[in-house]
Amino acid sequence: MPQRSCVACRQTRPKGELLRIVRTPQGEVKVDEKGKLAGRGAYICRNQQCAEQALKQRKLTRALGCPTGEQLAAEISKQLQAAPAPRSSATTGTQ
Repeated sequence: MPQRSCVACRQTRPKGELLRIVRTPQGEVKVDEKGKLAGRGAYICRNQQCAEQALKQRKLTRALGCPTGEQLAAEISKQLQAAPAPRSSATTGTQ
């Protein structure tokens, strides 16, 4: 599986374990649940600490090249609460 880095903590993880935030060609910034939307993407770990750090320290703004707003913060928070972080094969013991 492809590896990506969290913009907040800089830890490298499998792409499926991270939450993708995308700036679409139309300039909208949204959470990309399936990881398939066209546009400039940035990844964060699926935990509140990385989400807060990415927003407060403007790391998502720099990575996406456009401002992020309160609406995005609410959308990220909602996404993190709705779905628990997927477990990697290393933690589950399966292959």
